[in-house]
Amino acid sequence: MNYDIIVIGSGPGGYVTAIRAAQLGFKTAIIEKENLGGICLNWGCIPTKALLKSAQVFHYINHAEDYGLNKVEPSFEFPNVIQRSRGVANKMSKGIEFLMKKNKIDVILGTAKVLKDKKVSVTDKDGKVTEYAASNIIIATGARSRELPNLPQDGKKVIGYRQALSLPEQPKSMIVVGSGAIGVEFADFYNTMGTKVTVVEFMPNIVPVEDEDISKHLEKSLKKTGIEIMTNASVESVDTSGEGVKATVKTATGTITLEADILLSAVGIAANIENIGLEEVGIQTDKGRVLVNEWYETSVPGYYAIGDIIPTQALAHVASAEGITCVEKIKGLHVEKIDYGNIPGCTYCHPEVASVGLTEKQAKEKGYEIKVGKFPLSASGKATANGNTDGFIKVIFDAKYGEWLGCHMIGEGVTDMVAEAVVARKLETTGHEIIKSIHPHPTVSEAIMEAAAAAYGEVIHI
Repeated sequence: MNYDIIVIGSGPGGYVTAIRAAQLGFKTAIIEKENLGGICLNWGCIPTKALLKSAQVFHYINHAEDYGLNKVEPSFEFPNVIQRSRGVANKMSKGIEFLMKKNKIDVILGTAKVLKDKKVSVTDKDGKVTEYAASNIIIATGARSRELPNLPQDGKKVIGYRQALSLPEQPKSMIVVGSGAIGVEFADFYNTMGTKVTVVEFMPNIVPVEDEDISKHLEKSLKKTGIEIMTNASVESVDTSGEGVKATVKTATGTITLEADILLSAVGIAANIENIGLEEVGIQTDKGRVLVNEWYETSVPGYYAIGDIIPTQALAHVASAEGITCVEKIKGLHVEKIDYGNIPGCTYCHPEVASVGLTEKQAKEKGYEIKVGKFPLSASGKATANGNTDGFIKVIFDAKYGEWLGCHMIGEGVTDMVAEAVVARKLETTGHEIIKSIHPHPTVSEAIMEAAAAAYGEVIHI
């Protein structure tokens, strides 16, 4: 069984790579050990957004009076909320199956292992092993929830994101360790549905990769909803011998014990690079990631790696872009390298967070003289009409040339707005060009234009 390209893993890196390879005329196969769509589609990005939508609708019903509607007493069956989320994921997985057929991509189900001489062995569910050969092998095996030695996951009381998506019943209380996107999103969902949530974060600010103004505002917003947040804190050990879980937490002022039904460990991810043949083939790794060149070729010619298993941002859209770039380079097309400084990041809690480019601190550290503009959503007519005025848009420009260095947003719907900043930065748009680009009224997107105007002392509505 010979192919031009074999892709290992069918997440947003793998399946997108396979489709683009097929479009370019390559005879393509994709190998998947579980479900088409990978973690993102089945156990990550998509089902979490479904849960968060249920929580948002529940929140709206609870606040019907704020919109001039009669008060109602909302109720829900927790398993039904989980079931809807799983249904969304299953529907999307079937969609990937359709795309594979449409693009004439062979789907091989089983566990893959790379072999020398550009071969792959696949072990199916019955233990049968089949070998395949390809001119190019692209590894896109993704990642899993990272386990810390002092936080071993038992899947019942100490869980990762996967179990958090399919709990049989709603816990009355939950400790969330880690406040990155995964931790904050689950904290928001469970808190909105009525679980008492405590977030423990090792760093001084939650969502620590974000601009400090965003982190501080989000912390205030989440605390207002009832989430307890502990920063500069670390879980030293857990005790699951009792009915729930007891966590020993070290803080700046001493050690305390937290008790809850469940502890969710959201302390990052670990790449799936074990037992897939890398050592036998001679593919180099470092610090748990596969080393690649600028076109994603590993240390062994003909073997490539993309997505969460290489040392770039572990984001679905990054994996997809890397896969497309990789196969287009293999085809011999004129390909532009990915600009890793212009990758948007999104957190889908309420209020949402979205950002791209440098934070204010990073811009100053790089020696830029900067102009900073902020526009509060409380001054936005559309946000006020929506009843979602919590948040702001912050933009950072280079004072000398007007280059758009960074854009940081917090508020309802901002994850759908950040693409404007990504495209504008790609096109080297200046602050004044944003101000003079007429934005539609009334929209929340106007706030980007207003923030740019604020940076240059031309803002109208504040």
